Amino acid sequence: MKSEEILILTPREIRCMLTLDECIAAVEHAFCLYGKGKAVPPAVLSMHTPGGGFHVKAGLLELDRSYFGAKVNGNFPDNSTRFGLPAIQGVIVLCDAEKGTPLAVMDSREITSLRTGAATAVAAKYLARPDSRTVTICGCGNQGRFQLKALSRVFQLETVFAYDKSGEQALRFAHEVGLDLKIPVRAVADLAVAVRQSDICVTCSPSRQPLLGQDDVKQGTFIAAVGADNPEKQELHPSLMARSKIVCDILEQCAAMGDLHHALDAGVLTRADVHAELGEVVSGNRTGRESDQEIIVFDSTGMALQDVAAAAFVYEKAERQGSGVRLSFAA
Repeated sequence: MKSEEILILTPREIRCMLTLDECIAAVEHAFCLYGKGKAVPPAVLSMHTPGGGFHVKAGLLELDRSYFGAKVNGNFPDNSTRFGLPAIQGVIVLCDAEKGTPLAVMDSREITSLRTGAATAVAAKYLARPDSRTVTICGCGNQGRFQLKALSRVFQLETVFAYDKSGEQALRFAHEVGLDLKIPVRAVADLAVAVRQSDICVTCSPSRQPLLGQDDVKQGTFIAAVGADNPEKQELHPSLMARSKIVCDILEQCAAMGDLHHALDAGVLTRADVHAELGEVVSGNRTGRESDQEIIVFDSTGMALQDVAAAAFVYEKAERQGSGVRLSFAA
């Protein structure tokens, strides 16, 4: 590609070039590099509106070449009912970090969905019990599907419970995902009862109040708290956070917007109480699960390096295959 050309990639093209397994590998590598101190802390900027909000997540990653990536995402939970649009929309801009040259602009939805599920799979690999077989998915939207698919790549799942504030959506999720993954998936009306029977729980909802408390989780459970990606959102009660071993994707980010943020505000935890960042565990610098009795919470607010790693993989494959549309902004 000529230096003045920028590659444009659509969601369909991204789906053809990035599998979930490839994304899991790319995301695990990004966490490992960060945990080894080979990547600088990524940055985030958030701005909120009455119906949702925008965030910009940016990071630098040294792979086969040096990449800078910035993702601009709008997150509007009521878009489907109000406008018939996806809740999450946005773009990723990928640049050569040595020269500053823009390389690609790509739709962010598919990458965001894949890399978020991939991060949970990576975290579960290191933090869940190896014999985990039963999962509860709380939040039966698009992200819930990716979360379950990603976990099915890591564990031999036998039973899945699906919970959503919309019982109809939970039923639809159970039917469609069960057929897709060939796993028994059952819609449930009582989240706590399901979680107490589960080895793994993923919360991926837009909730602004706690969905799970300290008495709703049995010993040994791994919880991926995915939904709290701005300071107003919350899925786990501070008392549950205080009872658990906490692993963050990015400590500073989780302290500002994750479920950790609410636990800190409640005064039940300090930053020093956080066990590790996931990168430290993946790189071997900190321990992961140390006993079958630990409740471990992965506070997942979305790390920009995940986006950069996935976008770089897609860009490099598109270059090899000659995919996408190339535009020149040269005068």
